[in-house]
Amino acid sequence: MRLRTFAALAVCLAATGVHAAEKKAVIREANVSQADRAALGEYTSSAALWIWTDKVVYQPGEQLTVRWTTKPGNDFYPYTIVAFRQNNQTGVRTYLPGNSSTVADIFGKTQADGFNIVRVPEATKAVFGGGPVTVPSEPGMHTIVVQLRDYMGNRVIKSAYAKFGVVTGYEDLPAQISSDRRLTNDKAYRIRGIVSVRNNATLTIDPGTYIIGQPGSQPPSVLLITTAGKLVANGTRSRPIIMTSSQPVGQRQRGDWGGVILLGKAPVNDPGGELSIEGLPDLPETKYGGTDANHNCGTLRYVRVEFAGALLRPNEETNAITYGACGKGTVSEYLQAHYGLDDSFEWFGGTNDAKYLVGTYGADDYIDVQIGYRGRVQHVVVVANEDLSNRGVEADNYERDFGASPRTKLSLWNATFIGNAASAGAKGFDEADAPCLYYRRGAATSTNNVICYNWTTRTVGGANFDTITPLFGSGDFSLNGVIAFGNGREASPARGDNLQDQFVADFRPLATGGQAASGNVAFADPQLTRPIERSDPDFKVLASSPALGAQFLAPPDDGFFDQWATWAGGMGPINWTEEWTTFVQEQDLQP
Repeated sequence: MRLRTFAALAVCLAATGVHAAEKKAVIREANVSQADRAALGEYTSSAALWIWTDKVVYQPGEQLTVRWTTKPGNDFYPYTIVAFRQNNQTGVRTYLPGNSSTVADIFGKTQADGFNIVRVPEATKAVFGGGPVTVPSEPGMHTIVVQLRDYMGNRVIKSAYAKFGVVTGYEDLPAQISSDRRLTNDKAYRIRGIVSVRNNATLTIDPGTYIIGQPGSQPPSVLLITTAGKLVANGTRSRPIIMTSSQPVGQRQRGDWGGVILLGKAPVNDPGGELSIEGLPDLPETKYGGTDANHNCGTLRYVRVEFAGALLRPNEETNAITYGACGKGTVSEYLQAHYGLDDSFEWFGGTNDAKYLVGTYGADDYIDVQIGYRGRVQHVVVVANEDLSNRGVEADNYERDFGASPRTKLSLWNATFIGNAASAGAKGFDEADAPCLYYRRGAATSTNNVICYNWTTRTVGGANFDTITPLFGSGDFSLNGVIAFGNGREASPARGDNLQDQFVADFRPLATGGQAASGNVAFADPQLTRPIERSDPDFKVLASSPALGAQFLAPPDDGFFDQWATWAGGMGPINWTEEWTTFVQEQDLQP
């Protein structure tokens, strides 16, 4: 049924207003002169805006409450504010408050009527609507969208998204999946303990499906793809696959469940050729490693893994997303690791590549490679939290043998690492040294077109330098195209924007251009749009940004890298994180 109760979502912005126990939204009128200015050029709003639902999964007939926070900041431009619910299966939009397919603003005015032109309202955790509304009987993923449009109601300047699932019921996944299985988005699926895919089975997850991790189990709740299994999780921008915590919105924490682990048969550099994955008991199904560099662990595309990572024993944790010896046949793109207890993305050996990765508010490192991983990664955006985050990149060869073969070789292009926005003196890390880029134990890497901004202790650090500096001359270890600014704010004393402060001594020759394939290091403001705006950052580069300079190299033409990304940083002028990701901090969702 089509429920007119959703019409109440936007009535809130009329005179009777958005309301909450704490505050009311304040609508400010705009004049035509400001409207004309806003319609000129590619204007970007400086306002912060996010919306959310009180749960992430509902059944038809349940009550749903939408809240929002808006911070106008210095944005005094006029907008037409439009809100709608979109059924992401059909694409049908229901505009609010008229519950109509005709585009209307939040006052119910159509273009024929003449839109009401207003400035961005002020609201903090305000109820968006007159109160709870009834969930429609339309299974699948839905999105509440609030748009700031130009005063004519045509061009969308800014959008906020709140995704939720409508399901007919919940299903507990069994401990073993031994035959092909498909998970559809009309149900939500719960994981408790290890759920392993084995016996040559393929687990297929439809777009818009919710996987709910349960806390409190030992071993932790993980989705484990064994070397004899495969995962095909093909989400889309409008219907990402969301693997999240079972805990209430606003109370979810890192480590509520264990995350996703994919194990393959590609090479590792342990002499035995096989290891047990970190964070789980040593069992036959937790082994990984082999000789098939092209092994296919499956496909992860448009997938969010939230509040994952679990401690088995000290220094033995699961990550949000873990790859153990996955090969080139594995597809990994458009992935977000949100609030991970340990690393966001970690590779133990293997050869699989990855593109379009987002790491947000993790407790340890964001890109972690070791045990002979040899792969390519491009288009990365990382945001640290103020309470705890360590290194942007941590690269090791093998802790048991620094010279083991095959040697770890990460080829990283186009990445942005944004440090936390904590006040001066706050310690947002627990390592002795937590730089943006950290290399040790004989790792070979190629790091290119990277922005490090506001990171904790410095830009580049490491250890075991005698195992790495011999790789400089051959280009097996290189840094080319790094913009560093504001890093080392949490060091004692704070570090300046210069080579001596920002690069550990052994790595400084890489910044001067005297080593093969290295150079192009600048200590300058990258001029990102709003990189440390709480819960609503924007990492696009401004037109005047040095990140768009001609000195930055084009990535290799090898069939994987996007050669058009000739800028420093993970985003350039293109926001590929739109709609399918979340940057909202959990504390900002508490009622």
